[in-house]
Amino acid sequence: MHSLIRLVILLAAVPVVSGAAVHATQPDRNAQALSVMKTSFQAKGQAGMDRLNQDKTQALCSLHAPAAPPAEPTAKVVAANLASIKLPADGKFLGDWKRGQAIAEEGTGEQYSDDPAKPSGGNCYACHELDKQQIAYGTIGPSLYRYGKNRGSSEPILKLTWDMLYDMKGYAVCTAMPRFGSKGILTEQQIKDVMALLFDPDSPVNK
Repeated sequence: MHSLIRLVILLAAVPVVSGAAVHATQPDRNAQALSVMKTSFQAKGQAGMDRLNQDKTQALCSLHAPAAPPAEPTAKVVAANLASIKLPADGKFLGDWKRGQAIAEEGTGEQYSDDPAKPSGGNCYACHELDKQQIAYGTIGPSLYRYGKNRGSSEPILKLTWDMLYDMKGYAVCTAMPRFGSKGILTEQQIKDVMALLFDPDSPVNK
């Protein structure tokens, strides 16, 4: 979905010279871009046309991109996203770091060519450094190396990290971080396992 949002922004920046004013407003440009996408996008596999429908968070960021959205609507959307976060039902934040490492390395899931019956991966290395064993990682997000070692594992830190994995848009409304929990990308157990990868002293993240 993030790639779709970026495409909307890019298309919206292109002036429309045929049948429309060159100096269209931002909402008009967004509507024009969405119209182009709807005529060219076809449903395939689990990638349905519903993927073109933005929720309030995505629509807010697209409307004001590349600038930050105004404070008042942002505060309301952030509050709604925070309210959507569900803490682990059993009160336990940590699972198995070895399973968490596999999830962090796995990039499949949610794409039209993936089997929807199989669990999605987190693809964490696409944006973050997590350990020194991985020499290929993205830098869109901050380094998470020694995440737990540097922060400890107090209840507030565990809860904050859980919240950010579940829905980072409850803290930074236009972040590129996937909404792993609120959008159902990862299960509760998978999030626990990724949490263990970040906090377990035996995890390569904390070596």
